[in-house]
Amino acid sequence: MPPGTASSVDAYLTHLTVERRLAVNSVQGYARDLVLLRQFAAGRRSPVEALTRQGLEELVRDLMSQGRSPRSVARAIACYRGFYRFLVVDGRLKASPADDLRPPRAWKALPRHLSVEEVDRLLMQPDVSTPRGLRDRALIELLYATGMRVSELVGLRPGDVHLDASYLTCTGKGDKQRIVPMGDEAAEWVRTYLRESRPALLGKRRSPRLFVNARRGGPGLTRIGFWKILKTYGRAAGMTAPLSPHMLRHSFATHLLERGADLRAIQMMLGHADLSTTQIYTHVLQQRMRAVYDRFHPRA
Repeated sequence: MPPGTASSVDAYLTHLTVERRLAVNSVQGYARDLVLLRQFAAGRRSPVEALTRQGLEELVRDLMSQGRSPRSVARAIACYRGFYRFLVVDGRLKASPADDLRPPRAWKALPRHLSVEEVDRLLMQPDVSTPRGLRDRALIELLYATGMRVSELVGLRPGDVHLDASYLTCTGKGDKQRIVPMGDEAAEWVRTYLRESRPALLGKRRSPRLFVNARRGGPGLTRIGFWKILKTYGRAAGMTAPLSPHMLRHSFATHLLERGADLRAIQMMLGHADLSTTQIYTHVLQQRMRAVYDRFHPRA
């Protein structure tokens, strides 16, 4: 253990026990978080007093990547801020590197994602012998193949989709454009839709949108309209939980991770500005690590 580390931590725990008179359970919680801090500092061959703001941010990222809950990480950050404030008051440091350290934004609970079998069952529901059913099959195929937001999907224009090169350009939040690859299966369904279904649905009308409404004279396909379409097919596929476009987006990301995709690549495809948003999928990484451990460790 680096020199000075144990004495600083012990002094702070004594301060919490004697001067602040915290409950035993609270002090034990602080002690556990400080063990993580000591381990991180030891890994960098540094005393905790020498850690910088950048180092503490790296520790927070490590805690998040381990799958800890936002509440757990926020508690650890509060502990570190108090610890370094104590070191300043006690004359051991001139300034605290943790003063502006902030807890991560709380991740929303991950909605249920579909299994591959459920996706296959869903895709079989539209009647592709009709123009409307063919459009719906192309819609669902493309959403699952790209993980786009539903607003991005219904906002696509024909020129955004490059079928021969198997990619599309979509406009996401803040009018930011990104390139997203798509599989051959989805590209073929969109190609068939453009050739056989879209002209029949449009008739003599014109539309700047790739996916058009089935109602003659009606507005373009909307987010709510597609939501209703998807819910209908979900019920037909025997799914008990209400199906949403966002569930297919989560299924896209989860299935890629399960098959070894890189988290940063998925971040780019989903259009997340911050990797921490994509890290709601770390439950998949944990399962994969457990499976690898069980398979390869000699004493698993």
